[in-house]
Amino acid sequence: MPVMDEDAAPRRRQVLEKPRFDGWDVAQLQDYIAELQAEIARAEIAIGARQDHRAAAEAFFKKG
Repeated sequence: MPVMDEDAAPRRRQVLEKPRFDGWDVAQLQDYIAELQAEIARAEIAIGARQDHRAAAEAFFKKG
C-alpha cells in the first residue's frame, strides 16, 4: 500500500477563532479588519490561479 506524503494529503480548513471585541479600541479593530482583508485577497488570488489552471486544461482538452 503506498504511503501518502503528509504534504500531499488534503488539509481540513481551519476554523477561524471569533475574537471578543470587548476592550478593543478603534485602531485595534481597524488592524483586525486589515488582516482579514489581506487574507481574503490571498484566498481570491488562489481561486483565480485555480480557475486559470482549469480553463487552460479545458482549452487543451477541448474537442472540436
